[in-house]
Amino acid sequence: MTRALFIIDVQNDFTEGGVLGVEGGAAVAAGVTALLRAHPQAYPLVFASRDWHDIGNDNGGHFARDTAPDFVTTWPVHCVAGTGGAEYHPALATDAVTFHIRKGQGAPAYSIFEGTTEAGQTVTALLSEHGVTEVDIVGLATDYCVRASTLDALEHGQHVRVFTDLVAGVAAESTATALAEMAHAGAVFAASDVLGPPAPDAPVPERSDAAPDAPADATSDTE
Repeated sequence: MTRALFIIDVQNDFTEGGVLGVEGGAAVAAGVTALLRAHPQAYPLVFASRDWHDIGNDNGGHFARDTAPDFVTTWPVHCVAGTGGAEYHPALATDAVTFHIRKGQGAPAYSIFEGTTEAGQTVTALLSEHGVTEVDIVGLATDYCVRASTLDALEHGQHVRVFTDLVAGVAAESTATALAEMAHAGAVFAASDVLGPPAPDAPVPERSDAAPDAPADATSDTE
């Protein structure tokens, strides 16, 4: 039995100051880093997804170019590959990430299962290859990509926990609806402290008023 962590779309364009910034996004980024620092042995596999949209086209109608976005199926231009908005938030340390998943390359994509590694590996294949049966999910936004990724993970037979202190939603009403839908499908909600006390050799967290270190980006799935 192997447990993996899914970090969903903790990107500059989805956090405060971004094109589609979610209130609380920066806190999620810092919180996920603290989780990984406190529990370095908890997850043999860590997947981190990013929207990685094409430049120069509407990505299958995902970008509203000639009309105003409806914020349901069409959106402002965001998370374009190679731009600062598509990068991970600076408070998210990525040195523990095993697989970087890029999604939305030329098409709308909400779930991590719609993406691939740079080498073309799918999430489904990687979970099967490594015998993953349980997934914990954190990230942004609760009512969109966290929701879609959770529902897909459940559909693929995973036992899923969503850490409610490490997600943030766009709007209260849509977030409540998404949480109810995930619960009905079989997701379990928990606070991240369910993992227990920090490992004895875990680094002491920085004060909340301290600037986060720039993330390391060296992983086994080099981009």
